[in-house]
Amino acid sequence: MDFSGSLRAVEAGATYVAGGVNSGYRTGVRPNPLVFTSASGCTLVDVDGNILTDYFLGMGPMLLGHSPKEVIDAAKAQLDVSLLVAGQTLAEYKAARLVTEMLPGAELVRFASSGSEAVQVAFRVARAATKRWKMIKFEGHYHGWFDNVYWSVAPDPTTAGDALSPIPVAGTQGQESGENLVVLPWNNIQVIEDQLKNGDIAGIIMEPIMFNSGGILPLPGYLEKVRELCTKYGTVLIFDEVITGFRVSAGGAQGVLGVTPDLTILGKALANGFAVAAIVGKKEFMNLVGEGKVMHGGTYNTQSVSMAATVATLEMIKSGKPHATIEVTGSALMKGLAAEFTSAGVMHEIVGYPSVFNVRFD
Repeated sequence: MDFSGSLRAVEAGATYVAGGVNSGYRTGVRPNPLVFTSASGCTLVDVDGNILTDYFLGMGPMLLGHSPKEVIDAAKAQLDVSLLVAGQTLAEYKAARLVTEMLPGAELVRFASSGSEAVQVAFRVARAATKRWKMIKFEGHYHGWFDNVYWSVAPDPTTAGDALSPIPVAGTQGQESGENLVVLPWNNIQVIEDQLKNGDIAGIIMEPIMFNSGGILPLPGYLEKVRELCTKYGTVLIFDEVITGFRVSAGGAQGVLGVTPDLTILGKALANGFAVAAIVGKKEFMNLVGEGKVMHGGTYNTQSVSMAATVATLEMIKSGKPHATIEVTGSALMKGLAAEFTSAGVMHEIVGYPSVFNVRFD
């Protein structure tokens, strides 16, 4: 395939857009960043006329595909009613109700515009609830690109320190220190309890399934034990389900794994391509936001068209039809890849679920 048209477009665009892209995560595409002209169903069309099957799902959000009629119709209808109001709409209440009906850990909801923003609210809530300042995150887990949490996402092993006591590694130049952040290895209970015994940890944030780095599943009993320890030591447990929420199942990873956190971060599949995220959780924590003790704001939170799309997306997911289809097609893809790798003599391991999985090579 020829992708030279995309290369020329990106180079020309770099005259006005720094680096020719508007997210640093789009630079790693090979042979070069792509420029698209249209998208429909499971296909993308680029400026070179290439028709590509989309396995990337817009980095995760497009669970229902690029043109689900229900979502498109809802967004178009809302365009004739309102775009953005400095107040509330009925759609956001309906969307919140659907979230609470679908996700085990969602008693109350606050919508945001990005997962990175929602994580910051969760940190504030954990600190306000516990009157402590330190937070725990894990090597390889990603919780947004803000300074206080963008640490040890993909650290260089030569600078990351010992496996059981890693050295926090900054993710970018110009980053403030992470003095209140403790970085630990995942899937190790003892290192968590050793930290919690000090009585100074406000919260633990983790991906319940580690899909940002290699598709690593929690060891049997690991999440249950983390839940137990957080309760024992008065530490807030936060699941970052931006990737897994509504994608692994209609109830997210927590619905499949049977462990309920105190707070959950949602995004991506929540609105099938519209800029919607959320922090949800137990009333005792979310009321800190509701009562104004913890500040959460945003001009574009619950933008009208995005909320209409959120309602339509969640109603489709709740119906069970999308996951029934994904169970068939995703399973077939996993089995097909495994068969091809085996036939070619390639050592491999496929880890995950039909809706999201990783392939590892030995």
